[in-house]
Amino acid sequence: MMKRSLLALLIPALLATGGVQAAEIYNKDGNKVDLNGKINVGHLFSDDTGNDGDVSYARFGFKGETQIAQDLTGYAQWQYNFQLNKTEGADALSGDKTRLGFAGLKFGKWGSFDYGRNYGLVYDALAWTDMLPKFGGDSGYADGFLSTRSTGVATWRNSNFFGLVDGLNVALQYQGKNDRTGTDAVRRSNGDGYATSVSYNADSGLSVVGTYANLGRTQAQNNAARGEGDRAESWATAIKYDANQIYLATVYGNTHNATPISGGFANKAVNFEAVAQYQFLNGFRPSLAYVSSRGKDIENIGDADIVKYVSFGANYYFNKNFLAYAEYKVNLLSDNNPLGLANDDVTGVGLNYQF
Repeated sequence: MMKRSLLALLIPALLATGGVQAAEIYNKDGNKVDLNGKINVGHLFSDDTGNDGDVSYARFGFKGETQIAQDLTGYAQWQYNFQLNKTEGADALSGDKTRLGFAGLKFGKWGSFDYGRNYGLVYDALAWTDMLPKFGGDSGYADGFLSTRSTGVATWRNSNFFGLVDGLNVALQYQGKNDRTGTDAVRRSNGDGYATSVSYNADSGLSVVGTYANLGRTQAQNNAARGEGDRAESWATAIKYDANQIYLATVYGNTHNATPISGGFANKAVNFEAVAQYQFLNGFRPSLAYVSSRGKDIENIGDADIVKYVSFGANYYFNKNFLAYAEYKVNLLSDNNPLGLANDDVTGVGLNYQF
């Protein structure tokens, strides 16, 4: 039977390129630097032109640590994304972007504090189902009220609750106002706000987490055709089992004025995701998932599906650094969905090298 520590080495989350895959390039006198990266070459097949074609990309980054005192450590992380499906000389809209960039201090049992571009705490729950071979992660979006990667966030995390309760983790986060302009003025702006996360990880492989975020909305967002209220609010709960080569996870949550749709935001969205995977010892990892997000009380529409699909897929790990993947997304949106969203099935295939 495969031990959980070996599984953690073999199956890194595809959205991250750090952790166990990092290549150590310097470690001396309390200073350590690890490089990490990935090249993902892939292709989508669909009758929807927006989900058809080459989707290859590369990511590169580093993690650094320096020992300042016995219980005080400085650390930093940076990661950049390069789109490989664009022409040479493509402009800034090519998709190249800084995904992460933050620095902070660890204070022993008192936890860590960092600032910069980092994951919002709502993702502490959403990450557990964001494990699909190609698709997934539909309940959050970048620069979206602390649901995934966000700019200008101050984060405090504490593991094992000050050393008193093994497996109990707490976190608090603050984000300042980002009043963007142009095409990002509505979708990617935010006012001042905060988020919190509480999780418990048992030795049996069973874990639970709850997250909550509440942020102000900007004037541009309040002036949009859809979405009312001065605050954007979201909460999510998740449970997972990760042991004995089995991975099961489900997430349920609500958002208010925080899920983007055409013309602004849904006044309310109900999100549900579930995934089941099994790791065979030969490297084969099949995956089955259901993902849905349903908007409520949308102006001039009422209730409508925003995301709804079933996914069948698999990863095949040649070793801990190289894998092949394939996934078929059965789109369950009806032909007459009132938001006019793409409702064609999509197939994704590709290869992934990471270190």
